[in-house]
Amino acid sequence: MRYVLVATAFFLLPANVLANSLVKPGVVAGIAKSKISASPEGEWNKLKFRPGSKVEIWTLDGPQLNQVMFFGGVEPGQPLFKEADKKRAPLPKVGSGMLITDIPALLESTYRARRDVNRMTIETQEPAVVNGTSGVKFTYRFVRNEDDVERTGEAFGAVKNGNLYLVVYEAPSLHFFERDAPRFKRLLSTIRF
Repeated sequence: MRYVLVATAFFLLPANVLANSLVKPGVVAGIAKSKISASPEGEWNKLKFRPGSKVEIWTLDGPQLNQVMFFGGVEPGQPLFKEADKKRAPLPKVGSGMLITDIPALLESTYRARRDVNRMTIETQEPAVVNGTSGVKFTYRFVRNEDDVERTGEAFGAVKNGNLYLVVYEAPSLHFFERDAPRFKRLLSTIRF
């Protein structure tokens, strides 16, 4: 009964609550309500849904097939996503004095707690620089309980002025990740923090 009520409420929401918007090619500033800017070469869809106050999601074909998540300046003591139940299921928080090597572990523990991930492996991790900002580049694979689809992710994270900036690309490992990875790499090369 609870699921029926949730599903019914979803379909009764006004269209503007569910509507996405188009991100056109060119300079886009203020991504994730932060100092992140980028210059996409093609169109992306920006989802209206925001899993956190400092999170923005772009997709080409829908978030189940490919998505880029921008985490814009998450402050120490704050989680990456909104907490559903702070008391019984608190999310990991950005630490003050966080090192770039802590970023992949923070993402993994957040995914396990919030996104119902039952398997996740950080595959590579190395120092990197994106447009003059030093950080960490890492790749990973994960499977969520809800669909049992393996997804591959590639991310760049940095700590700037004590706040965490993270750009994450994810898609199903089979076909979609490799197909859209070049577009993500070109987008990442234009990111400014």
